[in-house]
This record gives sequence, C-alpha cells and structure tokens, in this order.
Amino acid sequence: MSIKAVVFDAYGTLYDIQSVADVTEDAFPGYGEIITQVWRIKQLEYTWLRSLMRRYRDFDAVTRDSLAYTLRMLGLAYESEGFERVIEKYLHLDLYPDATGALAALRPRKLAILSNGSPDMLDGLVRNSGLDGLLDATISVDAKKIFKPSPAAYELIGEVFGTKTDEVLFVSSNPWDVAGAKSFGLNVAWLERVTPEAMALACVETELVAPLTMFKAIRTQMDELGFAPDHRVRSLSELPAII
Repeated sequence: MSIKAVVFDAYGTLYDIQSVADVTEDAFPGYGEIITQVWRIKQLEYTWLRSLMRRYRDFDAVTRDSLAYTLRMLGLAYESEGFERVIEKYLHLDLYPDATGALAALRPRKLAILSNGSPDMLDGLVRNSGLDGLLDATISVDAKKIFKPSPAAYELIGEVFGTKTDEVLFVSSNPWDVAGAKSFGLNVAWLERVTPEAMALACVETELVAPLTMFKAIRTQMDELGFAPDHRVRSLSELPAII
C-alpha cells in the first residue's frame, strides 16, 4: 500500500467509551453499568435516525438527548449539576493504552481523527488527552451535517488532506464504521477489541446477560453488511507493520 494518511475513529477506537462507567455509577449508585450501556446504544441509534430523517443535531446534542432518554427510561430523577458532571466525562475519556505509541510510530504519515463528535467535544478531548501534538487534523462530521456511515462523512478525509481513497488507511473498532468506510472505498483496518470466541463464551457463561455483555454482542462483532475490512488487528500497535 502507498498510504499517505492514517485516519482513526475516536470513540471506542482511540478512546475508551466504557470509561464513563465510574462517573455514571458515582452519580447514580447501582445504575452505572446499565446507564453506560443504554446511553451508548441510544447515542449511536440517534445519529443514524437523525441522518435518515435529515434532522441533524450535533453530537453534543445527541449525547445529551440519549442520556436524558436513558435516565427517564430507568425512572431516575436528576438535577442539572449531576447531569452535566456525567456529560463532562466525554471531554476526559480515557485513551486506550495502545493509542499514543501507535500514533507516534506511524509518522511521518498524516494522522487524523474522523469522528461523529462535534468540534468542541473533539477539540477538548484531544487536547485533554495530549493527542493534539500527534494529530495533523481532527475532523468532525459536523462539516457535512450528517453522521457516519454516510459517504459524505468519509469524503471529508480527501477534502482535508487532498488524498485519494486508496491512499488512506481508516481504522475503527466499530463494525458499522468499518463497513461504511469500506463501502466508500477506503483501505480499512478493523480493531477487533473483542474476539468472537470471547463474545460467544461471555454469552453462554450465565443465564443472565449483563448490560456490558449485551452491548458487546450488538456493537463489537462484524456486521453482515457485505463489506469486510482489509485488515483485522487486535491492537493499534499492529498498524505500522501493516503499512
């Protein structure tokens, strides 16, 4: 491959979305896990629904709406201060341990994030995590007013870097994002953070499926959409060898 740019999804790929669990549990004791999982499921669902309805609202609004849904669904009362404390965590998500070293090893190629996140959310997150010194661009779909996996979202990569689709390696842990990027024509690496074997075992180990297990079952395994990734990796540290 003649790769000029490596572009990463943010949430779930570079940043651990499960790292909101501590703050949700602190704000709503006993409900942290179910809030974390339903919130993320509805957050993604709202991006797709709004794209289909052509009723775009940015990711900050979607994140707030999906949290409000989750708390209402669980019958949990809340004050604005507690709500904002939970939302604030999205500006301070934990980086995965393999992220910083992998990005540094991919130089001198152009590096970027392409995310559904709104510009303010992404700028704060990247700055707070220290990735601002490694990334050449932080690209938000807000410029197109439609969420991934719309082809319009992936077009932003070429518009920012002046690259052709075959000159880009797109990396995501989200199967729906992998399918969208591959459908668009990019080279795609799927970051397989949860193996099928581990997933199958987790589903049969107990009669009661935990919220996190259910989330992983519906969001971490490759979808049957007819678009397979070019590469499957278990860690971001494997990317330099691929290129």
